[in-house]
Amino acid sequence: MILGRVTGQIWSSRKLDTMPSAALLEVKTDAGAVIITLDTIGCAVGEKVLVTTGSVAAAQFPDIRAPIDALIIASIDEE
Repeated sequence: MILGRVTGQIWSSRKLDTMPSAALLEVKTDAGAVIITLDTIGCAVGEKVLVTTGSVAAAQFPDIRAPIDALIIASIDEE
């Protein structure tokens, strides 16, 4: 899992029909990398978040065949 902070929202006028209805957010990791994540819990810019990646992220949507590689799974209130 990856700790990071939401730095922006990604706007898309078109996407795959199989993608879940959720926001795409830009997250800067504590290691300094920037990743695009799917957010199903409603995070905002500036929030500290926990992100899971790879097959674990995609497995959260077993009925959908969508290319999900990074998923926000929690908003961190304090460390």
